[in-house]
Amino acid sequence: MSIDRGSSETSVGDLFPRSREVNVKVKVVKINEVREVTSRRDGSINRVTEALVGDETGSIYLTLWNENIEKVEVDSTIKIENGYCNLFKGNMRLNIGRYGSMAVIDEDITANTENNLSDKMYEDTRYDRRRSYGRDDRSYRRRRY
Repeated sequence: MSIDRGSSETSVGDLFPRSREVNVKVKVVKINEVREVTSRRDGSINRVTEALVGDETGSIYLTLWNENIEKVEVDSTIKIENGYCNLFKGNMRLNIGRYGSMAVIDEDITANTENNLSDKMYEDTRYDRRRSYGRDDRSYRRRRY
């Protein structure tokens, strides 16, 4: 399992729930229905969807927001730079984020949908509900995967 640092490219199969600085080329296999969500921060309406993307080593759901939704089509290949992974309802997701970027590229790659990392359940142990954390206890920030 490698941690991607800098500009080197990683494979989908090497991703884990805390992957940061992810640079990967993936093929878009499927795009789910777009839905509207209200921001808890400022009340604005945003559009969001998930696209199943992958390479030869595996596949993962990529969360797409607003203007990024129109940039991708099924069977297109995209390059993600400085992305990250997180857990959503116990399943791993790939995200572009505000510091990442995504571009459609002219390259044909094969997607392995048999190894879908988003199908696996991960335990998010950020908060141990059996303990009460005091203000000085910073161990709640540790995640174990």
